[in-house]
Amino acid sequence: MEPTSIANAPLANLDEWEDDLLRRYPDPESIATGKSTEEYRNYEDPARDTVKEFYRLNHQYQTFDFVQEKRAEYLKFDKKEMAIWDAFDFLNQLVDDSDPDTDLDQLQHLLQTSEAIRRDGHPDWMVLTGLMHDLGKVLCLFGEPQWAVVGDTFPVGCAYSDKIVYPEFFSLNPDSKNPTYQTKLGIYEPNCGLRKVFMSWGHDEYIYQMMKDYLPEEGLYMLRYHSFYAWHREGEYEHLLDDHDRAMLPWVKLFNPYDLYSKNPEQPDWNKLKPYYQSLVEKYLPVKLKF
Repeated sequence: MEPTSIANAPLANLDEWEDDLLRRYPDPESIATGKSTEEYRNYEDPARDTVKEFYRLNHQYQTFDFVQEKRAEYLKFDKKEMAIWDAFDFLNQLVDDSDPDTDLDQLQHLLQTSEAIRRDGHPDWMVLTGLMHDLGKVLCLFGEPQWAVVGDTFPVGCAYSDKIVYPEFFSLNPDSKNPTYQTKLGIYEPNCGLRKVFMSWGHDEYIYQMMKDYLPEEGLYMLRYHSFYAWHREGEYEHLLDDHDRAMLPWVKLFNPYDLYSKNPEQPDWNKLKPYYQSLVEKYLPVKLKF
């Protein structure tokens, strides 16, 4: 996918910026102001008892057929047309049951992420990526259970990695009994590229598809794969990657600390931040988006 002309503008000096930043990822400790980095993503003893049950349901019901059904249902974007700020208002009602690190509403998390990116001097398209990265959780507005919207993502149609959170629950998934889906490659060709791989359904794919005409490729990879921890954190699924995926991986890894470690109990002051983000949204996005 080629970025639009609007998305291209902030990337005029990309080579210089990339040389400076992609060799050194942000220091997680400088972002994690609420607690130490070791305390994040604690799935052995999560602070919230919804987390383990969430992943049991997620791993049981995220089948290949389920993913195809949801793609057909939602990627037509014919459910609703909303201004961005109306969608954010909805997110104020949502607490992510899969997240062991925060019980703040989603808009606060998005602002924490985007503000951390902005403080470190990244280009405004990446700040917008931080603001938008979880907007796809509006799928809950349409009646989807959280296990079909949030949480870590993983490929379907091939064998599961044991580095996925709570891999033991995959034994409940009907696809685990399908020999076609339980080889290393499954239905895919070697090094086919992640763009040809079907991921478990959720807000990542949904917001990527919604934003694909408005953000540069680097930002789109951040959106599409920010929950694919088995890849960008654990180094799994190398056999499915192509060269483009490998080139984009540093950008996903650059984004991840801001998503993960910016979560803290201190809420951003929306009244002070609102003018900046209204201007940023107007620069890149239409007045209303189709959901």
